[in-house]
Amino acid sequence: MPFWENKHILLTGGAGFIGSHILDFLMDKGASVIVVDNLSSSTTKYLEPYYNDGNFKFVKGDILDFTLIDSLLSKDIDLVIHMAADPDVKESVSNPYHSFEINVRGTLNILEAMRKNDVSSIVFASSGGTLYGEVDRFPISEDSTLRPISPYGASKAACEVYLSAYSGAYGFKSVSLRYANIFGPRSNHGVMYDFFFKLKNNKSELEILGNGLQRKSYLYISDTVEASMLVIEHMSNGYDMYNIGSEEWITVNDIAKIIVDELGLSSVRFKYTGGVRGWPGDVSKILLDITKLKNLGWKQKVTTEEGIRKYIRWLMKEYGWP
Repeated sequence: MPFWENKHILLTGGAGFIGSHILDFLMDKGASVIVVDNLSSSTTKYLEPYYNDGNFKFVKGDILDFTLIDSLLSKDIDLVIHMAADPDVKESVSNPYHSFEINVRGTLNILEAMRKNDVSSIVFASSGGTLYGEVDRFPISEDSTLRPISPYGASKAACEVYLSAYSGAYGFKSVSLRYANIFGPRSNHGVMYDFFFKLKNNKSELEILGNGLQRKSYLYISDTVEASMLVIEHMSNGYDMYNIGSEEWITVNDIAKIIVDELGLSSVRFKYTGGVRGWPGDVSKILLDITKLKNLGWKQKVTTEEGIRKYIRWLMKEYGWP
């Protein structure tokens, strides 16, 4: 039997950017999926095509509601794919309790409900750059020391430690997906999204946070889903982690130039806010070592520039241009 067919999966955050793309994959492969999402930063738009499918169920709810999560995990779930999170790195600096509550307490709720209901397999959407923090050597491998410089990064690190603890204490099978900067259709945040709307409002000037020299790795959403699903298919006993990213990295300035070109603009003046970071907690350089992922047979299919152009075209279609 194919790996995903008839698998019963609880997908948290399944209405969101990455989560909804994972849902598409799972439904296409014949899995049975329960999505729980509080819709705080998403809508039901990408869930609605499955409303009449007997293998799909949507529950509007919060991972902080233990009673709800407990009830959902009592339904013969084989695997939890935990994508729900507070996604705002910048906000975590001014409001660290918020990212702690959603990311750490929410994840602990899920782990405890799993333990109570004898569900022992979980996949966790972690973070590459914010988890490792500022480092001197690139690319960054999975065995690098975690030194987050934002409360958001700290919350993801805490979740990973809890996954390790539950695997050791209760025999869980768990894996953390340490994502680079993921982008593409359905994303409603990030530097490319920000640049598009700034240029939509002002075609002669673009504000760039920091000095524009921040250099990071990005990964297009279709490659992200393929990598994530491949890792899940190779899960083993205990706790493990995988970097999910690209061997390319690109400066913010170069992203801006590609977007300006794709939009057909010229003579756009770049205006910088200054500093090596775009904001407090911003990791200025990120390049993940994906050797471990590649050893599973994964290969990147969409280059960073190609992905940026595809995403910008989607934004133009979705939101109009000019």
